[in-house]
Amino acid sequence: MQSSKRYIETRIYADLRRLFSFFNLRKSALICVLGILSLTLLTLSSCHYSRPDLDVEGMSAEVKDSLIHLYEQHYTLNTNLEVHADSVQLERLPVKDSYVFLYKGDRVVVAEFAVHPQDSVDSVWVKLAHTQDIQGWISNKELKRYFVPTDSISQFVYLFSDTHASYFVIIFALFVGVYLFRAFLKKQLRMVYFNDIDSVYPLFLCLLMAFSATIYESVQVFAPDTWEHFYFNPTLSPFNVPLILSVFLVSIWLFIVVFLAVLDDLFRQLSPAGAVFYLLGLMSCCIFCYFFFILTTHIYIGYAFLVCFVWLFIKKARKGTGYKYRCGNCGQKLRAKGVCPRCKAVNE
Repeated sequence: MQSSKRYIETRIYADLRRLFSFFNLRKSALICVLGILSLTLLTLSSCHYSRPDLDVEGMSAEVKDSLIHLYEQHYTLNTNLEVHADSVQLERLPVKDSYVFLYKGDRVVVAEFAVHPQDSVDSVWVKLAHTQDIQGWISNKELKRYFVPTDSISQFVYLFSDTHASYFVIIFALFVGVYLFRAFLKKQLRMVYFNDIDSVYPLFLCLLMAFSATIYESVQVFAPDTWEHFYFNPTLSPFNVPLILSVFLVSIWLFIVVFLAVLDDLFRQLSPAGAVFYLLGLMSCCIFCYFFFILTTHIYIGYAFLVCFVWLFIKKARKGTGYKYRCGNCGQKLRAKGVCPRCKAVNE
C-alpha cells in the first residue's frame, strides 16, 4: 500500500513537472512572438531618414540644393562613383548627338544637377566628370543602374548582392563534397543542432543570420529609399541612422562577436580537421538561412519562420547539451560521473 502511494505521488510529481515545463515553454514562445512583433512595428515606424533642415541661418542656395539632392536622390555634388557596366555613354549637352564613353572601372565625380520636369525620360539629369576633358550628362535612373559608389562598404554591398548566389553554390557544393568524403571514410561529422558541439553559439549564429536577413529584406520591401540612402552614404555605426538600420547594424556586429565565440569553442572541443569540417557546415547553414529568410520575408511568411526559429533556439538553450557535471580536477565537462576523458581523474 505504501509503495503504491509513493508510486502515485511520484507520477503526480512527474506530471506536474512536465506541465510546468510545458507552460514555461509556451510562455517563452509567447514572449518571443510579442517581442519580435513589437520590434518589427517599432522599426517599421521609424525607418526613414529625417529631412534636412533648410532654414539654418546663412545657408547658401548651393548648399540647400545639395542637401535637397542628398535627401531626394541619396547622393549629392562631389559624390564619387565608379562604372560597373562594360561601357556607359554620357551626352555632351547642349550639343545634340555628341557623346563621350566611359568603361568599366572608370571613376567620376558628380559635378552638376539639372531638373527638367517636362522631360519624358527622366526629370533629373546629372553631369559627371571623369577628367577635365571627359564630362557629360546622364539621367538619374541610368546613373543608379550603371554606377556604384566608390566607398568600400558600398562596394561590398554591391558585390555581395550581385554575386552571392554563385558563392552559395560553391560553398554548398564544397560542403556536400566533404560530407560525402567523410561518410565514405565512415567518420563522424559534427553538424549544427543535430550533432552539435557543446555550445549554443553555432545555433545562435544561424539565428542572427536569419534575423539580419529578415531585417534586410524588410527594409527592401517597406522602405527601399532608406536602403538606397544607406547604400550611397554607408556607415558601420548604428547611431544617427533610422532605427531599422540601427537594428540591422547591431545584428551584424553581434554576428561577428558570436562568430569569434564559435571559433573559440570550436577549436577547444574539436581537432583542427574536425573544426574545419564543422565550419564548412556552419557556413552552409548560415547561407541557407540567409537565402531562405530573404525569400520568405519577401512574401511575408518569413516572420512566422523567424518566430519558430527563436522558439527552437530557446528550447535548445533551455535543454542544454547534456553536460551536467565538471571534472573536479581539470574542469572538463562531463555527461555523467566517472573517469574524466581528459585527465583520467575519477569523479564520484
